[in-house]
Amino acid sequence: MSYVSRRKRERRRAGEDADADADMRSLCDSAPLLWRVEDLQAVRAQGLVGALLGSLPRVPRQNLKLGRPLLLLPEEEELLTERQAAAALPSTAYQDGEGAELRLQVTQHLEDQQRSYEEQSILALEDRKSALLRAMTSSHTESDDEALQSRLEVLEQSFTFPSSAQAVQVSTARAGLSYRPEARTPLQARWPIRGHDKPSCHTARYQVFRDLRGRGFYLTSAGKFGGHFLVYPGDPLRFHAHFIAICLSLEEPVCLLDLLAVARLGSNVKKTVLLCSPGPDGRVRYTSLQWSGMV
Repeated sequence: MSYVSRRKRERRRAGEDADADADMRSLCDSAPLLWRVEDLQAVRAQGLVGALLGSLPRVPRQNLKLGRPLLLLPEEEELLTERQAAAALPSTAYQDGEGAELRLQVTQHLEDQQRSYEEQSILALEDRKSALLRAMTSSHTESDDEALQSRLEVLEQSFTFPSSAQAVQVSTARAGLSYRPEARTPLQARWPIRGHDKPSCHTARYQVFRDLRGRGFYLTSAGKFGGHFLVYPGDPLRFHAHFIAICLSLEEPVCLLDLLAVARLGSNVKKTVLLCSPGPDGRVRYTSLQWSGMV
């Protein structure tokens, strides 16, 4: 499933800059991903940060510097949906000839992988036999011939080549991403994403996310800090997070030990803990916690 900007088409019809709000999303196993550079820039211009997941083509075996795609938080995805800044690829798009062609390409790729695995298995077995021959022919005797032949037969019968050791080709060229806006339709808020019975825009997390983003804060995931969101006063590339936001309903009871734990955690990482509770009137109540020491 792919998403492109609805506003882009509207601005094109209105004679405005069509690329101001360019946005494309691709759902991979219900995860909202962005691939195009201009789409990442457009989403960042709206104050949505996300998290880079992809490895760099020229340095794939490291995770210090990551690249596309960009994974959006569920709340970021819902905010784009609420703003009508996206459009969805119809579910019937891959049921025609294009879908058959795609399935054929996938089948061919799997067959090529299996063929490559079999060829590499043969080469690995030959390398193992060559190493055994070199080791046992250094002191060649007539009795060693029978032992060598026996060991070669045992090796051929018991040798297994693990698939994890298979050499694979890593692409260093630009991936061919097709872009056809005429094949998309406007995304509706009722679009079934992740199989929720109710849209996540009604949850406390989304209401808190929307309110804080409306106040100009930037938000990222705070799973490492025991909260829901890290709240930044500006772009995370320029600022450290000031708050750890924890979303709770007004009626939800909170254990005192949990409050002490998050307050001490916030003090250790030099951040203020925010307890965020959406009210029935739509307003969000904020309560800040700071650890001042033992009494």
